Amino acid sequence: MSPTLNVKGSDSGAARILGSGASGIAELLLFHPVDTIAKRLMSNKSKVSLSTLSPIIFKEYATAPLGRRLLSLFPGLGYAAGYKVTQRIYKYGGQPWFSDILSKNYKDSFTNAFGERKGKMVLQATAGSLTGIGEVVLLPLDALKIKRQVNPEAFRGRGMLRIFMEEGTTLYRGWGWTMARNAPGSFALFGASAVTKEYVFGIQDYHKATWGQNFVASVAGAVASITVAAPLDTIKTRIQNANFENKVSGFTVVKDLLKNEGPTALFKGLTPKILVVGPKLVFSYTLAQSLIPWFSKYV
Repeated sequence: MSPTLNVKGSDSGAARILGSGASGIAELLLFHPVDTIAKRLMSNKSKVSLSTLSPIIFKEYATAPLGRRLLSLFPGLGYAAGYKVTQRIYKYGGQPWFSDILSKNYKDSFTNAFGERKGKMVLQATAGSLTGIGEVVLLPLDALKIKRQVNPEAFRGRGMLRIFMEEGTTLYRGWGWTMARNAPGSFALFGASAVTKEYVFGIQDYHKATWGQNFVASVAGAVASITVAAPLDTIKTRIQNANFENKVSGFTVVKDLLKNEGPTALFKGLTPKILVVGPKLVFSYTLAQSLIPWFSKYV
């Protein structure tokens, strides 16, 4: 018997879309420059020092006036908007949907395997992992956003529609590595958040968490997610920021990285990601968890 997919959750579909979409828009406006800096640091293959840091971050605008340098951190804002808002709606709005399906069809299996309390947390984490795997459908928008941030020469003046028509499946380059990164990363995000609410705050119904509790749970989830996904995220980013015609495989990227930079390079940019990209995830996840139940009161 196939699992039931048409299930009604505690929050309406409209509330999930509105809450997660609003969090994505707010995150984009505040954190796009931070994301650009992190991507450029991860894509850099040379040693980073105080003398090279500015050219790595600001590229050709390293010696430009401060205002122009800051504006240079907003490349590909249109691609970023399309990707980020869609991605947050899917991730934060989709995970509860997967959770509802798993609860409806497999709750007893999780309870029998892990116990009632742990089973509930593992179910939340598994729903997050399934959401992360499905996120691969948004890969073209992510690839275009990254290229605009770290390799704008790849566009050569072409618009988005023309690139989609000319490049086709090339925009899905690195899809396997993306799924491999997203599955454990999303498992850690939603799993660590659930563990925090369950064990730290003793919350039985996660929807009733306060803003402060959601914030602490989001911090735990973000740190766990970023750390677990860091090596595969570095590989994915290097695959995606290459020129369209340069079809490099993930295994080639790994081999060259280990040979030329050593295994610690897999965690390049981890500290700045936790310190400055982590808050981006904390901000949007906290906002989504708080806004979705709020919107449910009205839609």
